[in-house]
Order: sequence, then structure tokens, then C-alpha cells
Amino acid sequence: MKTIPKILGIIPARGGSKGVPNKNIKKLNGKPLIQYTSEIALKSKYLNRVIVSTDDANIAEISKLVGVEVPFMRPDNLAQDTSPTLPVIKHALNFYKNLGIEFDAVCLLQVTSPIRTLDFLNNCLGKFIESDLDSLISVLDVPHHLNPHWTFKENVHGNLSISTGEKNIISRRQDLPNAYYRDGSVYLTKTEVILNQNSLYGDKIGYFVNPTKDNVNIDTLEDWQNAEIIFRQKDEN
Repeated sequence: MKTIPKILGIIPARGGSKGVPNKNIKKLNGKPLIQYTSEIALKSKYLNRVIVSTDDANIAEISKLVGVEVPFMRPDNLAQDTSPTLPVIKHALNFYKNLGIEFDAVCLLQVTSPIRTLDFLNNCLGKFIESDLDSLISVLDVPHHLNPHWTFKENVHGNLSISTGEKNIISRRQDLPNAYYRDGSVYLTKTEVILNQNSLYGDKIGYFVNPTKDNVNIDTLEDWQNAEIIFRQKDEN
């Protein structure tokens, strides 16, 4: 019988949001944005622990109110506009390692994806657990007209070349291979890949296609407004 890995759920939520001020705790359809991700993560049967990594006291307080652990305050040097995600994850893993607690994998859940469902999260986790993948990301289909085989880049001569490097373009839509892009909802990675390869992805990257047509990744005020419309429509239905 396959051993179930210990998975740490990490919700990163720094305080200095510029696109949407106080985004992580701003109320969307009556609830702080961070509550949507927190509630889903806490209900998942596959996550052994769920924490919020933040540098902000208000975010920490609201996170605790909705039931999520905030075991530490994130250092300022990991909470800048330019701070990458990988060191934030390593910081959390090392915090627990110093307590004698180790995890086999990490599930990164961005607050900016409030329409994530429990079934979808569990499906992503289930596929990751049953596979021999280094990582798994949630994705959406790339529309055929944006498929990399139909897009171009400027070459050294200032002319256009097919972005995939091919000399001849695929003429029929039916012959295009499937292409996907990250939807920002779920990132799963083995701890050994994070610590030993300094990577969120590794070599064997799995994926799970998000079936929703209402996906939103909130980075701007326009994204926020779109999310409000989606929730309003859900309430009406």
C-alpha cells in the first residue's frame, strides 16, 4: 500500500499589496479574501497542516480567526515586492525542521485564487500522491489561437520566427498539440526538490486541468472587479 506523504499547506500573504491595497484581507462578497483559500485548505483530507506565512499583524490576526495557524512572522527580507516564492517556502520548511517536524511535500495555495473548490484541490493532491512526480501544477487550456505553435517571437534579424523554433507552421487547428498555462491556484512540490534542486518544479512536472470557466487570479483592481461579478452571478444562481 502506498505511503501517504505528509504535506504542508502554505498560504503566502504578505502585507504590502500595491495592485489592490490590503488585498489579502479586503472583503470580497462579504469575506476577507484570505478566508476563501483558508477554508478550502482546512477542509482538505490530504493536507497535514495548513499555515499562513505573513509579515503583517492584521493578516495574521484574521488568519487565526478563520482557523489557520500562523506559527511565525515572516522576516521583512522575504516580504518585499521582489521577494521570490521559493525562499518563503524554504523558510517555513526550515522553521518546522528546527522543531523536529519534516514534510514530504508542500502545497502552495495563493490567496489570489478565491474560486478554487475543495474537489479540485483534493483532485490535484490525489493525483500528486498517486504519482511519482516532482511537482504538480493546476493549469488551464491555452486557446488555440495563442498556442505556442501559432505564436511568434522576434529573431536576431528583427524578423519573426515561430516561437517553438519550428520552420513550418502547423496549418490546421486540429493538428495543434495541447498547450496549458498555470492558473495560479495549486502548486505541489516534493520537499527534496525544493531543498536539493532549489526548484518549485523539478524534472517531472504533472498537471491537473482546472475545469472552471470562472477562474480569476487577483492582481489588479480590474481582477477584483471581475471576481465581484463572478460571485454576484453565483449568488443569483
